[in-house]
Amino acid sequence: MRRSLLIGGVALAVAVFLAVLLIRTVGLQAGEEPGEIPLPALQLDSTAILERFAAALRYRTISHQDTAQVEHAEFERFHQFLFQSFPEVHRQLEWERVGGYSLLYRWRGQDTTAPAVLLMGHMDVVPVEPGTEKQWRYPPFAGVIAEGSVWGRGAIDDKITVMGILEAAEALLRAGFRPVRDVYFAFGHDEEVGGRRGAQQIVALLKQRGVRLHWVLDEGGAVTVGMFPGVERPLAMVGIAEKGYMMVELSAEGPGGHSSTPPRRSPLGLVAEAIAAVEHSPMPARLEGVAVEMLEAVAPEMPFWQRLLVANRWLFGRFLLRQLQQTPRGNATVRTTFAPTIFQAGIKENVIPSSARALVNVRLLPGDTPEAVVEHLQRRVPKGVKVRLQGVLSLPSPVADVRSEGFRLIRQVARSVFPEARPVPYLVLGATDARYYTVLTPNVFRFLPVRLTPEEYRTFHGTNERMPVGEILRAVRFYAGLLSAGAGTTSRP
Repeated sequence: MRRSLLIGGVALAVAVFLAVLLIRTVGLQAGEEPGEIPLPALQLDSTAILERFAAALRYRTISHQDTAQVEHAEFERFHQFLFQSFPEVHRQLEWERVGGYSLLYRWRGQDTTAPAVLLMGHMDVVPVEPGTEKQWRYPPFAGVIAEGSVWGRGAIDDKITVMGILEAAEALLRAGFRPVRDVYFAFGHDEEVGGRRGAQQIVALLKQRGVRLHWVLDEGGAVTVGMFPGVERPLAMVGIAEKGYMMVELSAEGPGGHSSTPPRRSPLGLVAEAIAAVEHSPMPARLEGVAVEMLEAVAPEMPFWQRLLVANRWLFGRFLLRQLQQTPRGNATVRTTFAPTIFQAGIKENVIPSSARALVNVRLLPGDTPEAVVEHLQRRVPKGVKVRLQGVLSLPSPVADVRSEGFRLIRQVARSVFPEARPVPYLVLGATDARYYTVLTPNVFRFLPVRLTPEEYRTFHGTNERMPVGEILRAVRFYAGLLSAGAGTTSRP
């Protein structure tokens, strides 16, 4: 009798346990799908829009760390091109130059007391890597329309944002649209080298003027496939936070000397050991915050067994964390990463260098601090290696609220323009100008409203950068829909 009761009790416990797992999994299966927002009926001249976009790529608005190499005349020419291409924007909106070549626009609303919205992008582009010019199918600054795409440096990063916003605003102005709340457009000129003369100064100016922002949208993730194994549906990746950026120097010194009588451990060898230690001793991985928001949003599109893991993190959290760490992108989503990028030592092949140094690029996960990183590294490098914090470009950004009106609007307009895609919050792994705007509002979002294949995505900062012609038009429709819905209401946050 006791044995029967025991077996029955165990069977009941197992049944309850399995039921809990299944109920939680089914709860994620349906998933919340955002509603769609009717897009404004605008007359868009697709041929003219594509020709203007191609023309924008012909301006060599290249950022260089050495500002002496910057062709300022190209920025001046690009400004003139924008003035001529969007006459209503420059006639009806207030605009000014900030920090030399950045542009700030204000579209006055009917209720100037309501918090404003701000759309942003950047006009500058990265250089073309020397020696790769012949690998481009079309010259990188020719702005060629061919093979269903517009080719050129800046097609993805980031003139699609600048041109898409201005095309949408021009079309809305011609249609007689007048926003209820103020709208700002902010286009930086040095995002690729840190944004300190552009975005940082624009934010300081807005703060000085007492501007209150409801939400901000910058470049970020696109609509793409292949982000998660087993997920076939396209995902619209909306960044709700970004990692911090800092540099650490590892250095060692010694007597040096002739290479025929080497010491047991040279400065170069010590720093090499330190780099190996850094790569094999990462910061702890954590499944929390933005990573959890992302997984729960993607879960309805996952195969059953993956959805089971996500829904029951209390049981499978460690296994799920190990799975995420199997890819570089997944690993970077759940931990602070270290990337040795520069090694300097030696002047001649038969001289032992008396000093050696290496630089490590660190991308900080929200919740980690520069001090914690330095302490972590100091405990792991060999004795004789100095660890020095060289600089902090930015701390991890605040996490935007996925329940806010701004996020809801971005999701709804994305669903209207990309009905095939599921909007998903995610952590931006790189650094953008958006980080500066978090002092004006915590609700800063990062989304590039175009659909890109994995192959097209890889041209970002690379060879054969291009934008499919259909996506250029979809970007314009997205920004027009977002401006119409987001600036046409004064509902308070």
